[in-house]
Amino acid sequence: MSRIRAAAVGAATLSLALAATACGGGSSSGSGSNDSPKTLTYWASNQGASIAVDKKVLQPELDKFAKQTGIKVKLEVIPWTDLLNRILTATTSGQGPDILNLGNSWSASLQASGALLPWDAKNFAKIGGKDRFVESALASTGTTGKDPSAVPLYSMSYALYYNKKMFKEAGIAKPPTTWDEVVADGKKISKGGKWGLGAEGSNLSNNIHQIFVMAKQRGTDWFTADGKPNFTDDGAVAAVKQYVDLMAKDKIIAPGNAEYAQNQSLSDFSKNKTAMILWQAAATTFESQGMKPDDYGVVPAPVMSGAPGQGTSVNSMVAGINIAVFKNTKNLDGAAKFVKFMTSDDEQQILNKAYGTIPSVKAAQDDPAFNAQATSVLKETLAKSAAPLPQVADESQFETAVGTAVKELFADAAAGKAVTTETVKAALDKAQQSMPNK
Repeated sequence: MSRIRAAAVGAATLSLALAATACGGGSSSGSGSNDSPKTLTYWASNQGASIAVDKKVLQPELDKFAKQTGIKVKLEVIPWTDLLNRILTATTSGQGPDILNLGNSWSASLQASGALLPWDAKNFAKIGGKDRFVESALASTGTTGKDPSAVPLYSMSYALYYNKKMFKEAGIAKPPTTWDEVVADGKKISKGGKWGLGAEGSNLSNNIHQIFVMAKQRGTDWFTADGKPNFTDDGAVAAVKQYVDLMAKDKIIAPGNAEYAQNQSLSDFSKNKTAMILWQAAATTFESQGMKPDDYGVVPAPVMSGAPGQGTSVNSMVAGINIAVFKNTKNLDGAAKFVKFMTSDDEQQILNKAYGTIPSVKAAQDDPAFNAQATSVLKETLAKSAAPLPQVADESQFETAVGTAVKELFADAAAGKAVTTETVKAALDKAQQSMPNK
């Protein structure tokens, strides 16, 4: 999901909400409040530096759609801190938009609610066919073996962004490619109020994205083949400890980062206080912080060691935004037309250029703009070394439960408390016990 910044919803609350929608999704009252085929409501996720930026990007395109089809789109841009709660409320009440954005990692969980329109072959045919879309993006649209619950809209991956000025001042000639190199470089930089690596310890989804990859690099999955949580596996425990140890043991992350929430690490990076940051499709975001393209470099996110070496080459989750339709909309034909418009080659190029993301449609990636160095790293990662977050019904609960466990471990590290294999395993066991399918 993208910026994929999930709302901090309690796992129990989320579980109950999804259970309720599984029984009552698709209310005849209609999720879309519009009886007129000439109107649609659209909940867009906050992709730009602010909601105002998103409106500036999206409104001209919605006006273009209205001119082409005669269908007016009522836009609401929703912050990531509110988006999941708003969607869950809509699925339980039956009152919400016709069309919405969702973090791609939520697709399977929301699919289980029964509230979203399944994208079967017939529905995909309405928007030009399934084969138009990039395979890695399609892999994050719902439970494997079922018709997708959403359609890919914006694609992203993580990369390592580094502050060129800070690297030069520390005498570091080239950016790191492995975690050992990140730690070594970070230690050279972390002095005098400057720090090697930024993190957002209170940002649950960001925590999940990092420890998901670190576990994958050890060959560990967070769920078993039958969908049960696997949180206390040795590889999962080691992954979480590695991430928190960047603050607790290696001391390349500032203790104050334990309290950082969405986007707070960006300011430190742009102000030459933090030299490295793991981020998604960040070019436009950094520029909003006053950085120029020449101020930073971008390379693939680190792996455990050089190829072939130890571990796997997975270095990012498949990040991105999907677009979905409430299946009880009263304007299904108009909703399909809107999804077709938003995923057309032209619109994919316009919108993804504006956000610094990668088109989810193959043909749209041919634009030279997506071959620039910063975006080509993301595109290459998505094609070769990214893996989708678990496509299971309990994925959203996983983000909350394990993301919170990591947040609490960061708080311990910031307070000078010991972070050991035993304390990490205990925290993950607690998270696993809170899961509905434990």
